[in-house]
Amino acid sequence: MKENYQKQTDAVIAGLTARPRLLLHVCCAPCSSYVLEYLEPHFDVTVHYYNPNISPASEYALRYEELRRLVRVRGDDVAFAEVPYDPERFFTAVKGLEREPEGGARCAVCFRLRLGEAVAYAAEHGFDYVTTTLTISPLKNAFLLNQIGQELASRAGVAWLPSDFKKKGGYQRSIELSRQYNLYRQNYCGCPFSREEARRRTETKRSAPSAGSS
Repeated sequence: MKENYQKQTDAVIAGLTARPRLLLHVCCAPCSSYVLEYLEPHFDVTVHYYNPNISPASEYALRYEELRRLVRVRGDDVAFAEVPYDPERFFTAVKGLEREPEGGARCAVCFRLRLGEAVAYAAEHGFDYVTTTLTISPLKNAFLLNQIGQELASRAGVAWLPSDFKKKGGYQRSIELSRQYNLYRQNYCGCPFSREEARRRTETKRSAPSAGSS
């Protein structure tokens, strides 16, 4: 039977009797917009922006500053974990998988790297829960993300908050909030391989004959 992670999230929230500490791994401001709106009323949230896959460094900095701006403009009571930008760790992890398609084996390795760092931080700093904004994307495999997150969190002794944030209109709401706050929305996941794939898709669309052309 297919897991309904959204119902699981709602069940956890419904059972809360206090405001637990949640470490939220985030990828960018647009994805964080709805997730923060949804979770911040129930948890003391600390943002964990660990994304060594994002390239170049200027893109990494731009996304981080947009995230900071979003939190500032919204007035959320959210803390930030200070984590390093270490792109070489990503390239080392995915060596040999450079030609994998988006959503393939390279992405699974990337998920494990980023969530592993978040889980380790959550365990070390005594957080009650840890989760990621990545499940809000229609292009991301929520089952795989939750499977990896639950496995890593179980080993580390911290609770994984299951999620599929795209559900219940979450993805659409993130688009609305992005427009409302005039957020920068990138057109590729983050790594240079996804950027190249996005470039090829764009070129293919531009070169395709328009409807009705002979």
